Amino acid sequence: MFNSLSDRLTSTFKNLRGKGRLTEADVDATVREIRRALLDADVAVPVVRSFTASVKERALGSEVSQALNPGQQVVKIVNEELVGILGGQTRRLSLAKNPPTVIMLAGLQGAGKTTLAGKLSRYLKDQGHSPLLVAADLQRPNAVKQLQVNGERAGVPVYAPHPGVSSEFEAATGDPVAVARQGVAEARTKLHDIVIVDTAGRLGVDAELMQQAADIRAAITPDEVLFVIDAMIGQDAVATAQAFNEGVNFTGVVLTKLDGDARGGAALSVASITGKPVMFASTGEGLKDFEVFHPDRMASRILDMGDILTLIEQAEKSWDKDEAARMAQKFADQEDFTLDDFLAQMQQLRNMGSMKKMLMMMPGAAGMREQLENFDEREIDRVEAIVRSMTPHERVAPKIINGSRRARIARGSGVHVSEVNGLLERFVQAQKMMKKMAAGGGVPGMPGLAGPGGFGGGRKKQQAAKGKKKARSGNPAKAAQELAEAEARRAGARKSLPTGSAFGAQGGDFDPSSLNLPKGFDKFLGK
Repeated sequence: MFNSLSDRLTSTFKNLRGKGRLTEADVDATVREIRRALLDADVAVPVVRSFTASVKERALGSEVSQALNPGQQVVKIVNEELVGILGGQTRRLSLAKNPPTVIMLAGLQGAGKTTLAGKLSRYLKDQGHSPLLVAADLQRPNAVKQLQVNGERAGVPVYAPHPGVSSEFEAATGDPVAVARQGVAEARTKLHDIVIVDTAGRLGVDAELMQQAADIRAAITPDEVLFVIDAMIGQDAVATAQAFNEGVNFTGVVLTKLDGDARGGAALSVASITGKPVMFASTGEGLKDFEVFHPDRMASRILDMGDILTLIEQAEKSWDKDEAARMAQKFADQEDFTLDDFLAQMQQLRNMGSMKKMLMMMPGAAGMREQLENFDEREIDRVEAIVRSMTPHERVAPKIINGSRRARIARGSGVHVSEVNGLLERFVQAQKMMKKMAAGGGVPGMPGLAGPGGFGGGRKKQQAAKGKKKARSGNPAKAAQELAEAEARRAGARKSLPTGSAFGAQGGDFDPSSLNLPKGFDKFLGK
């Protein structure tokens, strides 16, 4: 969604690198490029004016002139201002003190209200709530049926006393206000603690739509009124949001189709213009493609600084703790990493969702966007098919896989022998890396991660330690005692290693705070 804006801003900031002091001309040029980038992204003109004026004022002030790195300070200012126009703080649902909590959905037809109702109900169900969906959209053809299908997929009951209309030529019947009122009563009777009311939309803002939405709001007195808006709508987002705010006085915004290729101006305009926070975002067609909207994380994504915290949360929700503990123990015991382990870890990653989306959350992902866009998710299926075509013994001892076995595995998985060869070669490299880490050699190619006894030792320190190794005594009894003491020291060192998967293993005395990691990354390491 924000690819174009992210690329423009990143390119603008590159011109500031290495400058020990920023002149007023440098600041003017930077602000001018930011203004163009925001306007090209369909951000509302009043928002652009306010944003650039604030950035320029702060960039010309003392916080930049006195900074050791003025370029980075300007990026920090832009990040903070982006967080501000996106709403500032993360806003959660306000739950009623006396259940049920009533949530009303409003918006234009085609914005994705009905699909959003299913996603929201599934999200709340996973949070431990007992939601009920109410089908109060009786005008759009098959709207009731669509809500029933979404409710079935989410495992949430749907209150639909009226079937609605099945075609655009059929006259609408039934009273949406009465259905909404009855749905709340049904939830109270059946002890549902949350009610989600799906209301009708129109192709454009009109008096009839607003009156019906206002009548439903008055009848059910909702705790939250969520305005659902298509993030691809562009400049019209502001006028539409203002009309709905005046008509139904919504309390929060939900952005849909954030996975689209539009320029994303709606997300940067609605919260600032209406003063109402963006609360949720829909990022795909599946019921799981739904997330809480965090202004600071979205600003970080736009500036290509990644979104590690969201990645951590997704890992914590989907990662199997028992499997992580098993891998942690295996890592600590320096056992061989097998193809069965590789398959289990790959399935864990798959449970987190799209690999492409996860990789795009990493800092600097914009620099490899083209490669990520060309990444084929089916490659994971092919790898899994190759491993599953092996016998249990071959997975544990891949060295026995000779030419004839490789040909058999290729036939069984429907791939070329070259793909089997490539997988085995990559696996051998991964196995060597795991052995080196378990033995305390650190991560290959990363001299800052030196192994047990602290970080930052590097290869030279290890070689120096080898050179200073004390000679063993010639007395057999004393030599045996020294050997036992050395084994005990090695066992203690292994226990202090950060072990297992990065998504939940426990790591002894390892302290992630000793590393210069992003905020929240210590949770990612299991602390």
